[in-house]
Amino acid sequence: MSNVKEIPVNALDGSALNLADFAGPLLVVNVASKCGLTPQYSGLEQIAKDYADRGLTVVGVPCNQFMGQEPGTSEEIATFCSTTYGVTFPLLEKVDVNGDDRHPLYAALTTIADADGEAGDVQWNFEKFVVDAEGKVVTRIRPRTEPTDPSVIAAIEAVL
Repeated sequence: MSNVKEIPVNALDGSALNLADFAGPLLVVNVASKCGLTPQYSGLEQIAKDYADRGLTVVGVPCNQFMGQEPGTSEEIATFCSTTYGVTFPLLEKVDVNGDDRHPLYAALTTIADADGEAGDVQWNFEKFVVDAEGKVVTRIRPRTEPTDPSVIAAIEAVL
């Protein structure tokens, strides 16, 4: 699919959410509350605040596929994110990002290669995808790269 913003998704509370309602680019990240990379929530929130006025929306996608590091209910995830990291950006419902039950959003996102030319499965929690305002996936950034890393900032700047 050439426009990932057309893929149906649900918000964390289970209600339908239309990614096309976000007019600008997106930074889509699979997230988890009990991961060594969980502190990246702070950087993601900073990116969300720093770039909101320029149209960027950070979208967190909880996933429990990596060593069960997102076991909570929707309510527990929402409470953890808001109270621990002050998260204000939208969170989607918990989904699978790999395997037979991979969400269609991730079926589209994972077709793009990273900087090393590798596409396919998400490696771990906090893998980042930059989507332009038209819904085209333009950059894939692997999990260990911090959200505030210059390479992430450059990818975001390139789509603004």
